[in-house]
Amino acid sequence: MFADEIVVNIRKIMKEKNLTQAVMAENMGTSESQFSKMLNGKVQLSLWQLENLARNLEMREIDIITYPQRFVEESVAKSEPVEAVLQIKLKKEKKDQVLKLVFGDKNIEILNK
Repeated sequence: MFADEIVVNIRKIMKEKNLTQAVMAENMGTSESQFSKMLNGKVQLSLWQLENLARNLEMREIDIITYPQRFVEESVAKSEPVEAVLQIKLKKEKKDQVLKLVFGDKNIEILNK
């Protein structure tokens, strides 16, 4: 059930952030006994409680639902440029071999200038 998965995620967040039930209940805007009942499946989690919890933990509701994975909008993910820099320290003769392999024999003189 979907609500049960969210409760499991809330338990993970509690454990990973070392938060007590009292702190979590306060963050949700509910009593500690109600929070305990919610963890045990006796009371349903409301959307406003989820919203309060997310705001107080500086998270988004979707990130609690998908925890520990974070939801990233497709447009944001695509707009981030991907760049990688690789630095390898080689002796001169090995450097020349690698440059020839990557750039070919004709371009090696240009790179060494």
